[in-house]
Amino acid sequence: MKHFKTISEYCRGINISPPKHPHFDIRSFEENMATVYNEMPAFRHEFYAIAIKADGEGKVISGPFSDFPEGTSIFFNTPFQLISWDIIPNWRGYYIMFSQDFVSQSKILSQLLKLFPFLKMEQSIPFEIPSGQLPNILSIYKNIWEEYNGTANDKFQIIEAQVYLLLSLVKRLFEQQVDSKIAEMSLKAADLKLLSRYQTLIQTSFYPNTKLETFVNLHSTSYYAQKLSVHPNHLNAVVKGITGQTALNHIHNHLLALSKSYLAQTDWSVKEIAYSLHFDSPNNFSSFFKRNTGHTPIAYRQQVNL
Repeated sequence: MKHFKTISEYCRGINISPPKHPHFDIRSFEENMATVYNEMPAFRHEFYAIAIKADGEGKVISGPFSDFPEGTSIFFNTPFQLISWDIIPNWRGYYIMFSQDFVSQSKILSQLLKLFPFLKMEQSIPFEIPSGQLPNILSIYKNIWEEYNGTANDKFQIIEAQVYLLLSLVKRLFEQQVDSKIAEMSLKAADLKLLSRYQTLIQTSFYPNTKLETFVNLHSTSYYAQKLSVHPNHLNAVVKGITGQTALNHIHNHLLALSKSYLAQTDWSVKEIAYSLHFDSPNNFSSFFKRNTGHTPIAYRQQVNL
């Protein structure tokens, strides 16, 4: 299965021209129809997309949804969601795509998932737009498209404001049309999935043979939040809401479990254990261990090996 980590990779993967910006893109479907692959088997990508389909034939499967509403519809692609399609190249409408990097540097959108929780649903629900709302939403997409393809130095300030306006209108329509109980269940499922992915990512990041980028900080929630395409505050809120512990507590708990295991079951030195767990120095490791257990690493090893 293909997995596109960047918008540029996605554009190459579906056979359209590259984006003008690495973390944001907007297209009309008409722009893509001449070259886009009409059929795409299931794939994933790591960014957000919000699309408006005004017209067009064929089948798109976004998460579990293949039966889109009749007429003009809004649909979402969230990070890591499965997507596939088999379409006729006559689609009309627009879509925007943006990465977590785009969200993180934006003052307006930095609390994206808190303000617009429908974007965190793995099973994001497509819905129909009332005909009276279509011109208004299309005009926002058009404004974003014109700014994006313009040359003004401050264009991304305008784009961020327009994206916020678009998402606010979509949120209103979403709340009007999507059953609240279904939405609530989907949001809870999304939170549980995020927690599971976070816990798994912590564990796999400390595997001995895991390849890591240079200068990553495995002790920081920001690293995992970036990998999971969410804001650190959102990750912490979800983790604490479900488990009662902060996201940082989960990292520390895993570090302590590994530390105790290495001290009890290996003859590695404190220095070797410290660097294998990505501490800056043996002293920092010893301070962390004593602060959380009341014992130095050496004292703990002597105690368990009595």
